[in-house]
Amino acid sequence: MNISGTEKRLLDDIKKPDTVVPDVLEVLDYAYPTKRDIEIKIDQPEFTSVCPISGLPDFGSITIRYIPKEKIVELKSLKYYLIQYRNVGIFYEHVVNRILEDLVGALNPKFMEVTGTFTPRGGITTTTRVEYRGDDSLSVE
Repeated sequence: MNISGTEKRLLDDIKKPDTVVPDVLEVLDYAYPTKRDIEIKIDQPEFTSVCPISGLPDFGSITIRYIPKEKIVELKSLKYYLIQYRNVGIFYEHVVNRILEDLVGALNPKFMEVTGTFTPRGGITTTTRVEYRGDDSLSVE
């Protein structure tokens, strides 16, 4: 495969997934853990990452739904966490898994689902979804 100078520069600028650090996530106490469950839904409609093969930008929406056990995520810290993906080369299927693992590690929720809905590329729209059910099992649909 013959790579042009522009393509080489794009690929050289791609960051690795391990540059995303979950330490920026801040957690708060959930005030009603023994009284009732609450479902929290967070939409990030301007998510960006980079295709690890072409170096071209990927645009999409990330939706996080969860039922907290004792902790909830502070939203500004979540925004800063997600912004880290902007120049990271990562496949759609991997990004939702990585976000889920990092958030479950920080929050230990009863339930969590992360869905990525990505804009069309080559006429194909992709949606990826992964969930955690509090029993350490992860399932992907």
